[in-house]
Amino acid sequence: MSVAGVVVVHEQVPQLARCLAALVPQVQELVVVENLGGTIVQGVRVIANERPVGFAANANRGVAETSAPFVVVCNPDTEAAPDAVAVLRDFAGRHPRAGIVGPELRHADGTLNPSRRRFPTVGGTLVRRTPLRRALGRTQRAHYGLDEEPTAPVEADWLLGAFLLLRREMLDELGGFDEGFRLYGEDIDLAYRAAKVGWERWYVPQAKVVHAHQAVTDRRLLTRRTWWHWRGIARFVRKHPERLRAL
Repeated sequence: MSVAGVVVVHEQVPQLARCLAALVPQVQELVVVENLGGTIVQGVRVIANERPVGFAANANRGVAETSAPFVVVCNPDTEAAPDAVAVLRDFAGRHPRAGIVGPELRHADGTLNPSRRRFPTVGGTLVRRTPLRRALGRTQRAHYGLDEEPTAPVEADWLLGAFLLLRREMLDELGGFDEGFRLYGEDIDLAYRAAKVGWERWYVPQAKVVHAHQAVTDRRLLTRRTWWHWRGIARFVRKHPERLRAL
């Protein structure tokens, strides 16, 4: 089973070359979709937008430009271990309802970047995205799954969109990512819609990926990305109002 790679680039990222070098031997198709214009990568197809669009729209465009039954959609600040894509693909091949499969993510310093998460609640979101997190942050351990570190594949509510293997059949059924999300929330929404129609979401820690994540919205409360995050939250709640009742 072949795998396509789609790398979404919104700004200059020094890790891009390492990201692509790691993916080239692991995928059968590879495209870079970018908002910048002028990016040239030797031996890799680059699709440049006429105007900047969000992550969801860029990911969908990359998926549409490829044909493999599985697609890795990832950020340019990720670097996959040499067997990471094969591990995810082989797992998905053994689980025909696995629509979203994600690896273990670690920061560049080797610490865990928790990517297996619970679907959001209103209370939990208010803690994470306001100054309350400084006082009540420990209450969010369950959301991030910090009290356990699985060594075998486990199902998840949703998985961080930094590096995901997606089944094309699922994307076709769902209509891909919702392009109404500018940045943040599109990965949660995709997983939530997938869950509603019976597609499984799996965390496979045997697949290893380094994620040089800047975590801007975690370190600073008021940025342009904070606004995008809150817009994403609002859109998710409008689409799925039943989450207002979730505890």
